[in-house]
Amino acid sequence: MNQTDFAVATYDPAVALEFFKSAGKPATIAEGEKIFAENERAIPLIRRHKMYLLLKGEVGLMAGRKSIGRVRPGEIFGEMAIISDAPRSASAVAKSACRVIALDDTEFETALKKKPEFALMLISVMIYRLRTTVADLKSRNELAGDAALEASAAFEPEVLAKLIEGLADDPPVFFRQGASIVAEGQKGTRMYAVAEGNVAISIGGRVVERLGPGGVFGEAALLHPSGTRMADAVAETDCSLQAISRAAFLSLIKVSPTFGEAMLSSLAARLRYLTAL
Repeated sequence: MNQTDFAVATYDPAVALEFFKSAGKPATIAEGEKIFAENERAIPLIRRHKMYLLLKGEVGLMAGRKSIGRVRPGEIFGEMAIISDAPRSASAVAKSACRVIALDDTEFETALKKKPEFALMLISVMIYRLRTTVADLKSRNELAGDAALEASAAFEPEVLAKLIEGLADDPPVFFRQGASIVAEGQKGTRMYAVAEGNVAISIGGRVVERLGPGGVFGEAALLHPSGTRMADAVAETDCSLQAISRAAFLSLIKVSPTFGEAMLSSLAARLRYLTAL
């Protein structure tokens, strides 16, 4: 993440510091040391992915032999791999002697329980990234084609039903096959969880994701100043959806680390898919 992204997405270094301090401890990294390598995978019982908060020094990010950015004190890096459990998309090297706090997947989950506001902040940052990625793809006319992300369910339907019980007051809504659920550019006050059926998500006329029971969509409108929809959603089959208001969404983030982690994982999968186009 660079500082411009943070400013637009209301990133707060103080919130990040409290989050990392709640489950990790500062450590020193020597100048020139490789912190992680591009395409590196987590290996059970041997190597775990970690995400980092830079306290002091400078870290360079490389894709192949190309420099793609640098990390300054107060910024985080390496978060995509731990959120999505995917290979590293870049290498990170200490450009000077550094102080960092690192969290592995277990420590990340522990910190979310203590500091759920960090999940909300990181979700906002990732939604901003998605919006800028979509805008860039549109400007280059690179959203043509038929390939779509076949997303795994963000939640088990039964688990989601228990999470939202008492928080989401909206009754289930039903859509017939072919019906428009939300439209790109439309103002949005609800996100949706698929209870039954299948939903197709499209941007600029291209289907980019298909969701079944347990899938969620529409969250981007809840955390963006404009409140506008980033994509179209159409019922591919008759379907039943659970609407979740912004208030209920914020409550779920606060009371359920599982919900926040699943939302981050879902957003990370979408972002990885779109940046690979």
